[in-house]
Amino acid sequence: MAPEFLCATIAVIGQESSFVVDPVVTGLGQIAWREIDQRRKTYHVPQLLLDAALDLRSPDGKTYRQRIDGAKTERHLSAVFEDFVAQVPLGEKLFGGYNPVRTLGSMQVSIDFIEEYARQRPFPLSGRSSLRAAAFSRRGGIYFGTAHLLDYPAPYDEPIYRFADYNAGRYASRNAAFQSAVSIVAGIRLDLDGALVNYRQKSSSAVLSDTSRLALSLAPQLGLDERQIMQDLQYQRSADFETTSTYRRVFSQADKLAGVTLPRAILPQIKLSGPKISRNNLSTAWFAGRVNTRYGVCLSRNGSSLR
Repeated sequence: MAPEFLCATIAVIGQESSFVVDPVVTGLGQIAWREIDQRRKTYHVPQLLLDAALDLRSPDGKTYRQRIDGAKTERHLSAVFEDFVAQVPLGEKLFGGYNPVRTLGSMQVSIDFIEEYARQRPFPLSGRSSLRAAAFSRRGGIYFGTAHLLDYPAPYDEPIYRFADYNAGRYASRNAAFQSAVSIVAGIRLDLDGALVNYRQKSSSAVLSDTSRLALSLAPQLGLDERQIMQDLQYQRSADFETTSTYRRVFSQADKLAGVTLPRAILPQIKLSGPKISRNNLSTAWFAGRVNTRYGVCLSRNGSSLR
C-alpha cells in the first residue's frame, strides 16, 4: 500500500479509536437505556412487560438488564441486542432487525455501509460469524473502514476533503462546493452540509431539500427542466454527478459571477451530535482537520510529503 493510503487509514483509526479494536464508550449503558425507553414508548409496550423480559436470563447466564448495565464497548452492547432479539419474543417486537449500535469497529464504520459494501464485494465469514462480528474484529474493522475511506474515485487535490467525506458521507465536500455555487447563482444562502437530496426513511424516494428547491428554481436560468435537475441531484453520492448538466451549468454561471474559478471542494459545515458526543463544539471540519494533522505526522515519519 502506498504511504499516502496507509497514513490516511492510520490517521482515521487514530482519531476514531486511538488504535483500540474495541474501545470503551463512557456511559454506554445509559445510552442503551434511552434507546430502549424510546422504542418502548413508540411501540406502546407496558413498562412491566419490558422489565420482565429484561430480567430473563440470556445465553451467557446473566440477565439482559445486567448485560446492558455492564456493557462497556459497542461490541458488547451489540451482542446483547442480537441475543435479545433472537431469544425473547418481545425483543423482536421492540427491535426487529434493528440493532441500535450503528457504527462498528476501530474505524467506526456505519453498518449500513458495511451491508451495502458486502453485497457488492462479499466478505468471507468464518463459521456462524456475522457481518457485525466481522466488523468488530481488527481485520474486518480495518477492511470496511479502509473501503469507506479509499475505495471510491474522489476529485480532490487535498486529502482533508476525503477525511471530511469519511465523516459526512461520500462526496460531501464536493457537494458542499456545489451548494456554495448554487447559492452564488441564486443569491440565496444555503447550509453547506453536502446533502443535495434527502430520502424518506427506509425508502429510496427523494424528498425536496433546501438545496434541491433552490436548484429547481434556477431551471430557466440554467436552461434545464426541473425533472432533469432532480435526476442529476440524485447522483449526489456518485462520481457521475460531476458529468451532469446541472453540475456543469451551475458552476459555469457561478464562476462567471465570482470572476474566478471556484473551488470544487469545500469542508461541509456540519455540527456533530449524537448520544456518544458530549462536547457541543465538534464539527465535520474539526474532524477532518484532526485527521489531516495525524495524516501529516504519519507522512513525515515515513519521509513522504503531503500531496
